Amino acid sequence: MNLNGRTPLRAAESVAADLRDRILRAGIPDGPLPKQEDLMGEYQVSGPSIREALRILESEGLITVRRGRFGGAFVHRPSWSTAAFALGLSLQGQNVTLSDLAESLAFFEPQCAIACAQRPDRMSTVVSDLAQNIEETERALGDGASFTGVARSFHEILVDWTPNAATRLVVRSMVAVWSIQEQAWAEGLQVDGKYPDSSRQCTALETHRKILRLVEKGDGMMAAALMATHLAATQELVLADRGNRVIDSTSPLAARAFRKL
Repeated sequence: MNLNGRTPLRAAESVAADLRDRILRAGIPDGPLPKQEDLMGEYQVSGPSIREALRILESEGLITVRRGRFGGAFVHRPSWSTAAFALGLSLQGQNVTLSDLAESLAFFEPQCAIACAQRPDRMSTVVSDLAQNIEETERALGDGASFTGVARSFHEILVDWTPNAATRLVVRSMVAVWSIQEQAWAEGLQVDGKYPDSSRQCTALETHRKILRLVEKGDGMMAAALMATHLAATQELVLADRGNRVIDSTSPLAARAFRKL
């Protein structure tokens, strides 16, 4: 691609646009980009234009530029975790509260339960994963923070197996943001010795078992109804003293959690 004759800024934007398209189409896989010298030859532009193109892509989160002997530009194709962090930042920037996010999830998560129950291959996909999660949840009984993390994964599995890709990406991002807020709540209560007693954990676990059986039977409407009731009960605990708090995506605790997604 010969971009000679264009201004450095226009040339940089054209290079960035082409590289962006190739990254998103997986024409360039995750890993190192070609060296700047090679990109200069490929696009027939100057070094400053290539560096500006890389700055554009880095600002968009598509690459990371590392300095030094083992440096270079490294590709990161967007994933649902990328979307989750971007959503978390947007929610925090718009002063969205935990109550607002909880209300949205109370609508979307039951719809995911319906979609999972309608999968013809649900036994080998969603049911298998939910059953394994329930076994892990049983082992976490009595350890508040650990139980919360594993139990939240039950909800994430239902979203992960939702067939519609757009719904899956959007709702999975929302669930991830909520799970990080709930995990911070659980760890704070555990440190203070105020985490809800084990009877509440057992109730949540039994509800998960019932939802699993309904999904297994293909009864999406009943699974959705039980999911809605379950969410209302569990969200109430978190929202009791945090409902009016703005979503946190930038504290050290939240930032670490997003990096682990």
